[in-house]
Amino acid sequence: MWAPSHRHLCLAFLLACALSVVFFFHIHEALLYRGLDLLALCSCGETSPVAIVCLSGTPKAPNASVPCPKHPTSLSGTWTVHPDGRFGNQMGQYATLLALAQLNGRRAFILPAMHATLAPVFRLSLPVLAPEADRRTPWRQLELHDWMSEEYAHLRDPVLKLTGFPCSWTFFHHLREQIRQEFTLHDHLREEAQKFLSQLRLGRTGDRPRTFVGVHVRRGDYLHIMPQRWKGVVGDRAYLQQAMDWFRARHEAPIFVVTSNGMAWCRENIDASQGDVVFAGNGYEGSPGKDFALLTQCNHTIMTIGTFGFWAAYLAGGDTVYLANFTLPSSSFLKIFKPEAAFLPEWVGINADLSPLGFEFF
Repeated sequence: MWAPSHRHLCLAFLLACALSVVFFFHIHEALLYRGLDLLALCSCGETSPVAIVCLSGTPKAPNASVPCPKHPTSLSGTWTVHPDGRFGNQMGQYATLLALAQLNGRRAFILPAMHATLAPVFRLSLPVLAPEADRRTPWRQLELHDWMSEEYAHLRDPVLKLTGFPCSWTFFHHLREQIRQEFTLHDHLREEAQKFLSQLRLGRTGDRPRTFVGVHVRRGDYLHIMPQRWKGVVGDRAYLQQAMDWFRARHEAPIFVVTSNGMAWCRENIDASQGDVVFAGNGYEGSPGKDFALLTQCNHTIMTIGTFGFWAAYLAGGDTVYLANFTLPSSSFLKIFKPEAAFLPEWVGINADLSPLGFEFF
């Protein structure tokens, strides 16, 4: 009987090792393409050897997020959105993704960058797609304009990545309660905002309830972008005075809670002589949670321009006054922005003063 030599045994062992490595990589590749490396947002702090893990920085409070969802057997039928812009922009992208995915019978996943922006403030429910799955998926990209169109209700793409800056109620208003649920504040932010407002109530009027009007004044880079790029203006002193007087005429003794990324300007230009104005904002650049929470806990809203103010008003409910007609009719901004799709019909618009831009529109 033939007995294998030591050399034959070594060659056989090496061959078996090589075949095992090939088999392992084949299985690993198959798992990747079947979508088993989806990353889901968890509140439990546990990790799985497959890919369901909790992202670092996720709040560990009991209300931080929903339980880990089951991951699908395939990425087919999965939609996501490219996170672009800042806080308000990404809120609009999140809400639009959720609405369009439901309308077209698809699963919605967000990317880690969007989770990092929104999850510290809100109790989001959409799971997060792993970077590896994002890189390997052959997405078709669709740039959305900022209003709902009929074709968006009949998209059949199995894997789709939305792009653009959608923030129009026409995409998601039919899901308003669900959107409000998605953008539920974490308890510590809500409680801190309510504590601040309750101290104002007790300090000024005893136990008698007061009406709080959140005022968001968008400044910062818009001071240059609006006149130079879009032939537009931001909210000025006269507009804010008119908006506050509108509420004073309709509500008994309101308190105006002002937030802005230009608080120094607000203190110099907003008339606080009647004793009903509180400058409360911390400036939301890079840390929007406290200001946003404060605005949404108010009864009503005065906004100037921008998606941050839109979302504060949308979630707060109540009456909203907004800056209307803030660009020249010749502005290219009106090609990508439709006021009727941006502001709810029941909101009240006060026309901006365009005189600083000149009179080229006559």
